[in-house]
Amino acid sequence: MKISGFTYIRNGFRFGYPFLESMQSILPICDELVVAVGDSDDGTRAAVAALSGDFGGKIKIIDTVWDERLRQGGRIFAQQSNIALSHISGDWAFHIQADEVIHEQDLVRIRQAIHEAESQPKVEGFLFDFLNFHGSYDYLNDSRRQHRREVRIFRHTRKVFSYRDSQGFRRYPSVEDYQAGHKGEKLKVLHIGAPVYHYSYVRPPEKMQQKSKYFERFWHGDEYLAQKYNQSKQDFDYYNIERVRKFVGSQPEVMRELIAQANWDFDPAKLHRKLSLKERFIYWLEARLGRRIGEYKNYILLS
Repeated sequence: MKISGFTYIRNGFRFGYPFLESMQSILPICDELVVAVGDSDDGTRAAVAALSGDFGGKIKIIDTVWDERLRQGGRIFAQQSNIALSHISGDWAFHIQADEVIHEQDLVRIRQAIHEAESQPKVEGFLFDFLNFHGSYDYLNDSRRQHRREVRIFRHTRKVFSYRDSQGFRRYPSVEDYQAGHKGEKLKVLHIGAPVYHYSYVRPPEKMQQKSKYFERFWHGDEYLAQKYNQSKQDFDYYNIERVRKFVGSQPEVMRELIAQANWDFDPAKLHRKLSLKERFIYWLEARLGRRIGEYKNYILLS
């Protein structure tokens, strides 16, 4: 049983990604880690190469050039994910994004789950819960606007590709069908019972604004960006969200230094997004039912 990790990154330092911590978090259970490193000018590639040396050369770097003309639906991210995926050699593929980290306490459980699935051909992958941090390392996004679960490990059959903007994956008849726009089939997965620590909205406000402005260009046109990011708005607005909740638990050890360096304030009392009557009713109903209504599920959950 060989486990191959794969990820992608470009200018990770400039945009405040915990990309080195992300890679370190899964390397202990991966036999290799393939990293598609986009054309960077902030020392990102050198840092990934140095990390490879620290882990006995486990990391394989694939140099890429981002096509900034791919500005629809986040297609560039799926492309970069698939480039890294195409170079792995393992029986199982473990995808980790540059703002995602796995806690060291869950590594044994994850490896054991993969080992047990080796003899269960119907199991195509594993579903992870997401802890979506927002504003600081102390709070989680508690709104309906953030995905709660996604597939991060799957069998490497060479017929699974990144779906939409690389949030998840699907199985396709062939690479030609995938490239032709085939919708693919959802993977049949088990819930692994381990979370992904997702830090997409945790970094200094100025870096958050810089990151948001740049990466939104891969979903939106110049007119939209000019209107949203006008000159008078210098810092990212962390408070345009309806709900957060206090995080209770421990952070991954690899994040210790970054967390200690955090020097910005986040006050949940400043949240200002107002809920409509319909939204308030939906939240109330979900609290009563104990489940999310109309949740998007890009997978088939096996019992």
